Amino acid sequence: DLAKWAEQDGFKGVLAEGWDPILNWRSPNYVYRPRGTKKIGLLLKNYRLSDDLAFRFSDRKWNEWPLTADKFNTWVEDSVRYAPLLNLFMDYETFGEHQWAESGIFGFFEKFVDKWLSVDGNTFYTVSEALDANAPAGEISMSSPVTWADAERDLTAWNGNSLQKEALRYVYELEGEVLNSKDEGLISDWRKLQTSDHFYYMGTKNFTDGDVHAYFSPYDSPYDAFLYYMNTIRDMKSRLRK
Repeated sequence: DLAKWAEQDGFKGVLAEGWDPILNWRSPNYVYRPRGTKKIGLLLKNYRLSDDLAFRFSDRKWNEWPLTADKFNTWVEDSVRYAPLLNLFMDYETFGEHQWAESGIFGFFEKFVDKWLSVDGNTFYTVSEALDANAPAGEISMSSPVTWADAERDLTAWNGNSLQKEALRYVYELEGEVLNSKDEGLISDWRKLQTSDHFYYMGTKNFTDGDVHAYFSPYDSPYDAFLYYMNTIRDMKSRLRK
């Protein structure tokens, strides 16, 4: 449904997670067509190589640390040996925030780009260029939400526990009152309270997923994140009564 909406509204392509259960035997290194659409393209993240940069690059416990430009270039070459492209999708914050300058990420990427472009035929695409240069290799159907987060790659990073569900219930219950208030400042604040990060910080998963949630959170614990959020909800309710 989302891909159909995007196509009807004139979008050229959609970016999504190249999650194994969705792809089955297929590779993320192709352009696909979302099932039920006619024109729009689908580019899927190569999450293994993307996450090598976004999450593992400076992890000294990683068995591939330190990651050099030569090593990464070899991995990329192997990945696209029989495929037309490779999608490295990551946050802008990867360079300089998640991976600090002291980690060597800037020098690494500069060397990797030079190494990659030194071979005839190698190039970099924008999203539009990748869609223009490659016909869809097949159809992909995503019958349920697929995200970038956690091992499950579903919505449980944001709504998987009772804290998150309670916080979501409270903020959505305010919709009618907030919109009817016609108070632009109040409406703006209410919309900001729906930012997904608030609920991500309340995640209580264990092991690697929990470590990633904690890494990004400004709070000492998910319970602190919940308490601060609910205090803000109470403040909004008091503003509505004025």
